[in-house]
Amino acid sequence: MSIKADWVAVDWGSLSLRAWAMDAEGQDLATTSLDQGTEKLSQTAFEATLCGSISPWLVDGQTDVIACGMVGSQNGWFETPYVLAPCKPLSKLVKAPSTDPRLNVQIIAGISQAHPADVMHGEETQIAGFQKLNPNWDGVICLPGNHTKWVQMSAGEIVSFQTFMTGEMFALLSTSSILRRSVAGKDWDQSAFDQAVDEAISRPESIAARLFGLRAEHLLNNQPTATARSRLSGLLIGAELAAAKPYWLGQSLAIIGPKTISDGYATALAAQHAPVTRTDTKQMTLTGLKVAYSHYKERQ
Repeated sequence: MSIKADWVAVDWGSLSLRAWAMDAEGQDLATTSLDQGTEKLSQTAFEATLCGSISPWLVDGQTDVIACGMVGSQNGWFETPYVLAPCKPLSKLVKAPSTDPRLNVQIIAGISQAHPADVMHGEETQIAGFQKLNPNWDGVICLPGNHTKWVQMSAGEIVSFQTFMTGEMFALLSTSSILRRSVAGKDWDQSAFDQAVDEAISRPESIAARLFGLRAEHLLNNQPTATARSRLSGLLIGAELAAAKPYWLGQSLAIIGPKTISDGYATALAAQHAPVTRTDTKQMTLTGLKVAYSHYKERQ
């Protein structure tokens, strides 16, 4: 069946592109996903890549495309000007330069923070989706990932936020460091994770020594790789929670993130008597893109 979209929603991150064909009522008619993230494309390849993925959905004339994520970063299609926090999550849409007359691509601008310096691309859209589904919610939203973000929300605005490179550190240490053989495999030891979280929260200043201890335990005591891998994750997340305590302690908390990553955060926070509301990343993203599109049409 041929599908023609009233508009197209796009989530374009560092590693992948996901697009939805949308009808006028905000229902997604079809979806497509490509392993063509911004890290893999030259600046001149974005328009052709997008057209190649959504061309069957385009109507005669021009189709609106609302895009979020790293597509609006320095390494994306083009760098949109940041909106300075405190601000609403969806404060600005910027038209992308394109030559195909079928496309009207509007990119959601990222959010910046002056002190301490920080930026986000894509998370603001997920936050807007969460707000739409949870009106009048104030508190802190954690968005786990390669670069986990803690975001303070109040009165519908992003008040402040902080980014931790915990996910990227785990990836580098587990694949490119001296620990890589000690933490090989995918098996999991929950008790080892829980204990490591507690250790790191109690003494975050010892994180570097405890990391090397994973190798020593493997060499001298044949520590199982599942235990070491779980401890590595727990130490890194625990150190993050220790540093982010002003964000989560005594706050209403929500997590927006993939289950595989969010589980560790939710478990670690629950152990600190900080229960969280769990949400689905794709749902929050698509809902946020719908909100952005409605704002765009209202301004036309």
